[in-house]
Amino acid sequence: MNDTKGTLYGLGMGPGDPDLLTFKAAKILSGVDVVFAAASTKNDYSLALAIAARHLPENTPVVRLDFPMTRDPAVLKQAWRANAELALETLRQGKDAAFLTLGDPMTYSTFGYLRREVLAIEPGARIRVVPGITAPQAAAAAAGQSLAESGESFAIISGVAETAKIRAVLEAVDSAAILKAYRAFPKIRALLGEMGLAQSSRFVTKLGMEGERVSQGLGQVEENPSYFSLILVKKQAG
Repeated sequence: MNDTKGTLYGLGMGPGDPDLLTFKAAKILSGVDVVFAAASTKNDYSLALAIAARHLPENTPVVRLDFPMTRDPAVLKQAWRANAELALETLRQGKDAAFLTLGDPMTYSTFGYLRREVLAIEPGARIRVVPGITAPQAAAAAAGQSLAESGESFAIISGVAETAKIRAVLEAVDSAAILKAYRAFPKIRALLGEMGLAQSSRFVTKLGMEGERVSQGLGQVEENPSYFSLILVKKQAG
């Protein structure tokens, strides 16, 4: 039985530049009853909410959903379930809600956890996803580097993965974007150096924000770069 009457929208806010928000996302923002914004329990600032703000009618309620920065599965499961219950409470009132995510809702996004939990509680819940421009796409544009051409293969890699896994993926593809590269940057730089890819890689940080920077090679990049950083790797730059 489906007790929800409203619709939950997963909206991609793009990589950081407010002008990269899609028309469809802006249209939905102008009409929803409630906005959900993810926030770390260690940081209450939401860049996705800052991007969306200009499109929200005055007095639109904004509810912050805490997603704890931990790998403890029990803590994570409890938080995801609590957030899903909050979302369903809104939908059951017949209200439409938008959950904001940086980049794309289906790519390394907290929306994936929320969507899964909502459907686990209420399989018939109405959920719609509006894709957003991803950081790899924006980084390629800023760097002037094609992600893939003709028969080339392209991969998106999590920088928090084990070094052996990152190496295996890089060995198998022609081009890659390493996301979440900030915390393990020294490890990733060392690996790319061993593979002879450090100088041809491009480091991109703070896309569409103050301090945006594109660096050819990794030698001069600081040890602890911004959270909003990624690395473009291509075996034959072009």
